[in-house]
Amino acid sequence: MSNLLYKYLDINGAIMMLYYSDLMYTNATMFNDPFDCHPSLIDCSNVPAEERKGWHANVIEELHSNRFINNREDLWVCCLSKLYDSILMWSYYNKHEGVCLGLNMDHVAKYIKVNYGMMVTTQGQEVQYRNILHKPNYYRDREDFFSYQIFTKAKAWEHEQEVRLFIYKPSPMFMKLLPFQHDKTEFNHKEIRSFVKIGSECFESLYFGVRVDAADKEKITKLARRLNPNIKISQMEADPNAFRLMAK
Repeated sequence: MSNLLYKYLDINGAIMMLYYSDLMYTNATMFNDPFDCHPSLIDCSNVPAEERKGWHANVIEELHSNRFINNREDLWVCCLSKLYDSILMWSYYNKHEGVCLGLNMDHVAKYIKVNYGMMVTTQGQEVQYRNILHKPNYYRDREDFFSYQIFTKAKAWEHEQEVRLFIYKPSPMFMKLLPFQHDKTEFNHKEIRSFVKIGSECFESLYFGVRVDAADKEKITKLARRLNPNIKISQMEADPNAFRLMAK
């Protein structure tokens, strides 16, 4: 796996990462894929008799299912891609109006500390894509259910070529509001992002979307140059001869 991975961001997310020199994580319940990290990916039904120990099967099933519900709600994930020129990724995350940051993951790994949460990964792990939903059986299979829940997605998302880092139950001291959230009087705590401080050398490249606003581009360029004067900055353009994006 390449040591260079890419983070697609809208303008607010880009400002946060470049101004504070940090890496942004999002709660798993806030993803655009409703199946992402879903607790039902693990089959806790059909409880064997030896597992009941005098309790009704429904009680045991609910007990174990709640573990995976909590996993999803307490998980903050940094979603990265191997690609900077995916037409669909630009569309999903910022409608071609935002940015894509190229991050040197060898450098990033040096800054992620295990005390940022109850469980923290310092190395990215690739998402596994499947055509058919294979639900591992909680009582019979010997899978790493936690990893299966986090790193399994439908084949339809394979074009993302996604790599993930995660923090389980992040410390509140690493949580921040996005700029537009400061004016809100009420919001779900899951809307709050978690940010990990990383060094300026982690930011290797910056790509602007085809439709980026000129004022936003100027603002982001100044932030990026101040953070890392050597960052490579490119503008994405539509290739006039093919359905693809080009960096110039």
